Amino acid sequence: MKQYFNEEKIKKDICNIGQKLYDKEFVAANDGNISVKINENQIIVTPTGVSKGGMAIESLVKMDLDGNILSCGTWRPSSEVKMHLQVYNLNPDVKAVVHAHPPLATAFAVARIPLDRPILAESIVNLGIVPVSEYALTGSEEVPEAVSPFVNDYNAVLLANHGLLTWGQDLTQTFFRMETVEHYCKIIYYLKEIGAPVELNSAQIKELISLREKMGIQSGGIPFPESK
Repeated sequence: MKQYFNEEKIKKDICNIGQKLYDKEFVAANDGNISVKINENQIIVTPTGVSKGGMAIESLVKMDLDGNILSCGTWRPSSEVKMHLQVYNLNPDVKAVVHAHPPLATAFAVARIPLDRPILAESIVNLGIVPVSEYALTGSEEVPEAVSPFVNDYNAVLLANHGLLTWGQDLTQTFFRMETVEHYCKIIYYLKEIGAPVELNSAQIKELISLREKMGIQSGGIPFPESK
């Protein structure tokens, strides 16, 4: 079985990213969950009921992509692991998934406003459009189904009235995408106080999409300016 990442290093990385989510206030209390695919059929995922700040390596859970627990000690996997498994099973290129509740991104999720305006070059290149899923009850079977339409064509999705889900080729890229979404939302929020943005035009967007493809990023969708 092909090994993607060193298991012990990944466990440390998950704990480090969990601490960053907590320090940046992207999660509160026991919110959020993180997973990384370590080989073709196994993931390491954060446990349920545990703060992402100060997480212990021993609390992390190993599972297969069918949802079977392989090792966990006394811990249980996140109740939202089905959402992670759905992403991995639908898009084999994904190697990491992060779910959190960054305040501004979550506000957009509650308002059900997609992030689809061409105002930031970096967002177009590294992230693309961030759509909004249908509402689904947290932890239910509805959640995996709600994210399914977006897994292959995008890099992130706002979960209606819930939070944000990002995925990528490794844990660092996936975390950066979460940061980028929150940054995008901040810019839009500030613009409400300053004035209407000057959007990039079609030619400029095309150049950025070409740059994105050269970087090996094939997904994300293409934003279109309101005025061509």
